[in-house]
Amino acid sequence: MKVRRRNRPEVHQVTDAQPSLSADIRKREISYVIKMSIRVVCLILAVAVPAPWPIRALFIAGAVLLPYLAVIGANERAAGLPAPLDDAESNQNEIPRHRREIGS
Repeated sequence: MKVRRRNRPEVHQVTDAQPSLSADIRKREISYVIKMSIRVVCLILAVAVPAPWPIRALFIAGAVLLPYLAVIGANERAAGLPAPLDDAESNQNEIPRHRREIGS
């Protein structure tokens, strides 16, 4: 008969790890570039293609709305990544930002 210990340490596996901050930023940069490229295509199609008004309005809407969506998506952090440190949470032993010069 096996006895279970109540205070066993939690075992983490490599597959449970969150992506690194640099990988998350790279993913958001690629997403931003793709959305803005689609926006440029929509803008060119709205001007250059002789299409009926509803289709042209769709291209214009894409050219107007995609920058907003691209910026919102680029600023969104991945789930599980820690939030950036706030000044209130910073180390109290740290030199304040306005006093980082040498020789003062």
